[in-house]
Amino acid sequence: MDIISYFDQQILLFFNGYHTPFLDELMDLITGKWIWIPFYLLLIDLLFKKVGPQKGVLALIAVVIAITMTDQICAHVIRPYIGRLRPCNPDNPIFSAITLVKGNQPGGYSWPSCHAANTFALATLLSCVMKSRKFTLMIFSWAVVVSLSRLYVGVHYPTDLLCGATFGSFFGYISLLIVRYFTSIVSRLYPAYR
Repeated sequence: MDIISYFDQQILLFFNGYHTPFLDELMDLITGKWIWIPFYLLLIDLLFKKVGPQKGVLALIAVVIAITMTDQICAHVIRPYIGRLRPCNPDNPIFSAITLVKGNQPGGYSWPSCHAANTFALATLLSCVMKSRKFTLMIFSWAVVVSLSRLYVGVHYPTDLLCGATFGSFFGYISLLIVRYFTSIVSRLYPAYR
């Protein structure tokens, strides 16, 4: 466990230790939420063009279920139970070695990363629906970049991201199965909705 903790800290310090004004601005944007709204709208457009309106709506329902599950379970169940301090928490011994971007110092706990969980839930689910190698490469690259931005700004450890990505991928796939299951029941009961 000490070896994992050591490498966790070293990888964090590697990503967090090199700062330039340009990267600070870029990573602050990438780690933000509102900057991605045009990207999400583009994803919705691509989704509806690829699978049509009926399957597109079902996929969006699955996305809402996936992100709600990952965000709520990670933030309100797992994090308080595990209680791992963020690297940028002043009570954490590593705090003095962390460079904060724009004074970014969120409270609470860090394990697992909700950013990683949510982005990987979306990536997993949409890659299963879209069934395109190019789209899968693009959406998972986006999820990785958003997750790595959390190291750069000093708010998560690598294992926070890895576990968040794992939880998110699991819940993304499970949400898709849930929606498909209920859709098949409705289709059997009401053949007109096929």
